[in-house]
Amino acid sequence: MSRHVPTINTSRTTLRAMRPCDFDRFAEIWTDEAVVRYIGGEPRSRDTSWKVFLQIAGHWQVTGFGQWAIEAHETGTIVGQTGFFLGARGLGDDFDSVPEAGWVLAPEAQGRGLAAEAVCAAHDWFDRVITGPLVCMIDPDNETSLKLAEQLGYTGMRTAEYGGGTVHLMSRRTPPLI
Repeated sequence: MSRHVPTINTSRTTLRAMRPCDFDRFAEIWTDEAVVRYIGGEPRSRDTSWKVFLQIAGHWQVTGFGQWAIEAHETGTIVGQTGFFLGARGLGDDFDSVPEAGWVLAPEAQGRGLAAEAVCAAHDWFDRVITGPLVCMIDPDNETSLKLAEQLGYTGMRTAEYGGGTVHLMSRRTPPLI
């Protein structure tokens, strides 16, 4: 399946396809210890970031959904990413067979509601275009992401060991009633 990456505008962000000119900023975000604190704990090498950057582009082509760059209107630069992917993490068929949601925001963009704005817009697109259940995996100490996941309608499935630590696996069968 091949799908053009849609552009989604919110009041303060644009969700759009990653562009080659975004790579340096993408790699910079993933070297920040505050970003990776709850996502494996280790900054990514430039080499690993490049491979993930290409995976993001390819995921849209293979599955028809994927992750967007989050561009802040105030700066015109990317401040993170959000979207959906099939992770094949080996966490069980109830988790691995369902699209996984994820979101990452650079520290300078946090605490202003940008993540909620962008992630909600991505979920709205998914609910209209792809539809179906979703899962997410969140570090139990990441209270901000846990709160956002609950706001989006995710509920706990179970805890699991992943990447050397304990994570909460959550699922969302349908959009929340707002």
